[in-house]
Amino acid sequence: MQWLENRFVYPGSTAAESWAACPVDDYEDVWTVSADGTKIHGWYFPGPGLDVVLFAHGNGGNLSHRATYAIELREVLKASVLLFDYPGYGKSDGRPSESGCTAAGDAMIEWLARERGIPKNRHILFGESLGGGIAAELAVRHEHKALVLTKTFTSLPAAAKVLFPILPTDWLMTNRYETIRKLPNIHTPVFIAHGTADRLVPFHHGEELFAAANEPKAFHRMEGQEHNDRFTPDFYRALKDFLDRTAK
Repeated sequence: MQWLENRFVYPGSTAAESWAACPVDDYEDVWTVSADGTKIHGWYFPGPGLDVVLFAHGNGGNLSHRATYAIELREVLKASVLLFDYPGYGKSDGRPSESGCTAAGDAMIEWLARERGIPKNRHILFGESLGGGIAAELAVRHEHKALVLTKTFTSLPAAAKVLFPILPTDWLMTNRYETIRKLPNIHTPVFIAHGTADRLVPFHHGEELFAAANEPKAFHRMEGQEHNDRFTPDFYRALKDFLDRTAK
């Protein structure tokens, strides 16, 4: 059962299975080691501003499939962006788990402070889908500037219940990612975005996360968008406006 759960939760691909070339040249390969000794890989896109976006991606593919997001975020927010892969994804070693994915984020946060001298209060933690669960945990553990959750579930068992309604996912699953329980403990600006047509993680998950978050916060409805649709210019404008107003 544990093997089946992990196959469902972490269907990502290694670099040998699927890898896309980065569409820009001004990026850097990042290598660091997490607390358990796992070698973790990332792509760093330097930007003109003082802030950095740490991007925790969804559970499919690997970081090479999110380069466009990094480029768009860098352009809109005038910030550096660091994409990172989880254990067993892309070029990272190891096998994915909830603790291992979060440890990869911990290691990348420390790399930014150590190797680029970017203080943690300039870090914008950005989570996409599964990455939202990781970003929320990182926000509890580390000083940061703001938290962004997109297409994120209240908890992984609650999301799994949508696909497997007859299974007792709440007590059966060992991967939890209890995002909604983390939000009351986060007191930085929180931006939440969710697609109204999302059938994988239904829209009400985003609404419930927003209700649990502290002020200052904002909720962006991605009207008509499904789970795997790309971010639109409206999303980026709303995100920039919120950060400009609240995350000084």
